[in-house]
Amino acid sequence: MDCTNKIHVVYDDGLLGLNGQDYQYLFSYEKGGLESMRFNGKEWLYRPLYPTYWRATTDNDRGNGFNFKSAQWLGADLAPKCINIDLTVDDRHFDQLPIAPLTNQFSNHEFAKQVKIEFTYETATNPAAQVKVAYAIDASGKCRIAAHYLGQAGLPELPVFGVRLIMPTLATEFEYDGLSGETYPDRMAGGVKGTWHVDGVPVTPYLTPQEMGMHMQSSRLKIVRNQTQNNADHDERPFALTVKQTDQPFNFSLLPYTASELENATHIEELPLKRRTVLVVAGAVRGVGGIDSWGADVEEQYHLPADRDYQFSFEIEPATIE
Repeated sequence: MDCTNKIHVVYDDGLLGLNGQDYQYLFSYEKGGLESMRFNGKEWLYRPLYPTYWRATTDNDRGNGFNFKSAQWLGADLAPKCINIDLTVDDRHFDQLPIAPLTNQFSNHEFAKQVKIEFTYETATNPAAQVKVAYAIDASGKCRIAAHYLGQAGLPELPVFGVRLIMPTLATEFEYDGLSGETYPDRMAGGVKGTWHVDGVPVTPYLTPQEMGMHMQSSRLKIVRNQTQNNADHDERPFALTVKQTDQPFNFSLLPYTASELENATHIEELPLKRRTVLVVAGAVRGVGGIDSWGADVEEQYHLPADRDYQFSFEIEPATIE
């Protein structure tokens, strides 16, 4: 059988492995998400990919009390809970996950043209909301990721809705097609459309670390690294990953810190050493305001009510270094 243009599917008791020419994906049933993504032998995930709901508090958030009113979302961000996993391999939908003893029916020679796997999460809020993150991988190794927040009444407004990818090492540079500089829903007027290059993973030196670095309305993002955590890998040539829009442009931030790391530092010198790259791809972003840092709320059209649905998608694939 010609398997050169198919995905090698590995059914394990706690994992689903998808392998092909120059790519490997590993989905964990126990952790409830994508926990490994390798292109050309280079690992791109340090932690599983999960939904994210929190952005670091800004001076304006503290001034109008938003951080207190929406604090539930910080807890939800730190404690993802997967409640269901739905798997379809080609035309076969699994009514139950293929774990032991069902794995006994599979060999090491299982192949498919496309695999779809969807994780449903319950948020650590009262009341709880549900979020779905679905992956569709084709034989070329391209992965389409779609996230959907299902609106829930009775919850405070969201700071952000997206997915977070933590990479093992620092990016050396990134390039994107979109608006210039840092932009937010209420800070887009000065952005100029174009292709922009940024060296390293810069951090704005606020006295008190806070939310920073969002880029709105992007169509493409290319991230370059040159180091891994694999001590046996002595190849220091740069390698890259590309994020592309699907139906609509996406929003993203690329920083060396998670939102909780920024939140925990009261002064810039309290931030840890830069070691990782944290990519947040966001479908919905709350405005940052700044009309009056001592009390004025963000304008109404830039709020994210929790009783509204939010959904977005994007594609990931390896990139070439020119």
